[in-house]
Amino acid sequence: MNPFSRLTIAFKALRQLGLQQVGLYALYKFGLVTGHYKRVTRHQSSVVSGELRAVLPLPKREELQAVLGGDGLAALLAEADEIAAGKVRLFGAEPAPLQLTLPGRLAHWTAYETGKASLPPVPEPASLPACDVKRIWEPARFGWAFTLGRAYHLTGEEKYAETFWRDFETFTESNPPYLGPNWMSGQEVALRLMAFVWAAQIFDAASASTPERKAGLAASVAAHASRIPPTLVYARAQHNNHLLGEAAGLLTAGLALPDHPDAARWRALGWKWLNRGLQSQIDSYGEYVQHSANYHRLMLQIVLWSNALVRTFDLRWPRPTLEAVRRSVHWLLSLLDSESGRAPNLGANDGAYIFPLTICPFSDFRPVAHAAARAFLDYDLPRGPWDEMALWFGAQDTGPRTLELPRYLGDQLYGKNSWGYFRTAQFTSRPSHADQLHLDLWQGGLNIAQDAGTYLYNAAAPWDNALAAAFVHNTVTVNGRDQMTRAGRFLYLDWVDAYRKFLPAEEAGELQRLRGRYRGRGYRHTRTVSVFEDNRWRVVDEILPLSWRKRPLTARLHWLLPDFSWRIESRELGAMFVLESPFGEISLSIAHNSRLTPDNSQLSLFRAGQLLYGSSPADPARGWTSPTYGVKIPALSLALLAKAEGGITFITEFIFPSTDR
Repeated sequence: MNPFSRLTIAFKALRQLGLQQVGLYALYKFGLVTGHYKRVTRHQSSVVSGELRAVLPLPKREELQAVLGGDGLAALLAEADEIAAGKVRLFGAEPAPLQLTLPGRLAHWTAYETGKASLPPVPEPASLPACDVKRIWEPARFGWAFTLGRAYHLTGEEKYAETFWRDFETFTESNPPYLGPNWMSGQEVALRLMAFVWAAQIFDAASASTPERKAGLAASVAAHASRIPPTLVYARAQHNNHLLGEAAGLLTAGLALPDHPDAARWRALGWKWLNRGLQSQIDSYGEYVQHSANYHRLMLQIVLWSNALVRTFDLRWPRPTLEAVRRSVHWLLSLLDSESGRAPNLGANDGAYIFPLTICPFSDFRPVAHAAARAFLDYDLPRGPWDEMALWFGAQDTGPRTLELPRYLGDQLYGKNSWGYFRTAQFTSRPSHADQLHLDLWQGGLNIAQDAGTYLYNAAAPWDNALAAAFVHNTVTVNGRDQMTRAGRFLYLDWVDAYRKFLPAEEAGELQRLRGRYRGRGYRHTRTVSVFEDNRWRVVDEILPLSWRKRPLTARLHWLLPDFSWRIESRELGAMFVLESPFGEISLSIAHNSRLTPDNSQLSLFRAGQLLYGSSPADPARGWTSPTYGVKIPALSLALLAKAEGGITFITEFIFPSTDR
């Protein structure tokens, strides 16, 4: 990239990110360059007298057993035994060896931020790049301690407490305060701090919890809390989950260590920035600032943890905070698939699940949605094993007010036994994916037209966050360009806003019709989605040039589909694509307008980076979906490319089978 292009991107970033955020980030970088943070944290004392105070209510064992049932308890204990044997499920994926000791001599955390020290390679799991910092941070969040604690609380088995203390001591000996990459991020420090405070409470009565160990844990919590304030300016500059996590960590430490000389300051800082963050990071529609389903869930978990503190210590949420949180709960409920508990894999998905207080899998959003609905909306979802998290967070049973998952009007459309999420966003903060007018389709708990997710942030091309681009979403791209300007792994510039409007039905049997539109670089994309009584969905995409000059236009329509058995029938202006789903055949016809000739169109099908049908340049990122960080599984990537001088129209029809069983 030439210097002029770099300067242009810098000015665009200043304009779109805001001078305040850029200024805060500049202060953080200045502190690194001058060695300020090294001086501040080098002499922080990690000595504190006394023990950690209990901060959360613990659920009754009989209530937990009733929710889990025999099968649920067996699954919980099996995972706890797995951890006792030295393996953890990072990012909700398959078990991998627990790595808490890093090779080599550790430098001060600032050396890794400034590039003076390299990240140590970690060999497991082999599916992740050796120097991906997330594989270092994830086990050190101690999220697996919640599984051990739940198992201990239900059984009283000492091995679960001893496992925690063994691994805690391994971590503290191998990662002294402020040394190594596990102290780089204030958010990582805060999440580990909250896990430590919870573990201190849950294992308090265990014979393995000696006075010396308890004192060591309290000292570690104090050291963690002291690490957060010096770089809180960075969390403020990020204006996302970093600020919420660090604020919740400070609030927790201030309440758990009331006699510490900095406790009052920690509480005040935490409470202030937690409320400011929630009020500014949740928009008027309820969507979280990071434009991501999984980060939305992470935000609500931080809120649920903090709400339990609020209840224990008789605090009071400010009204603007409560209103913002309630909007966000409604937003998540509107995104849930009622049969599977899953949600569209919208936006960035880094595999985060910071308080895994449930036997439900990573993909199931019902535990958080249920707990949040109880805590902030005073109603329940239909009962199931997902109730466990609500018990741990002290969200009380609301009695008879049970809510069947509602059919929210907004970006969603509903057929008789299918539904769709239609992505139209107006950005006030930096988007994580280029996904305007993306369409997710669901039937019977199956995600038929799907979002690819994320896979990896920190890897060589093509996996340097490649699944963020519009090319792998269910939308149209024009002239081979992304919808917005990609300026880094996590930064898009030249944001485009999309708008939606419900339209009256025009045909017999039409249940809903919704139109979305945005203006791109020299063109306008209009997508109209209709759903019919006979399990049929029609998607019409119109690409209209905005220039008065007639110039060649190339448009590409893309659909990402499950890895089912398939067959394809080529047609003059498109194709009929048939998938064999568990419910029967799903037919997908895809075509363009008749003003084009067959020579000007091109159909291609990829699976797992390999071309299966048609002709297309090689693309290793096509034909994959990532259910969680570091995991990718094959999918079918169907694309129709069309060229014309003037407008181009695509018409797609999905015909779903009946799900009556």
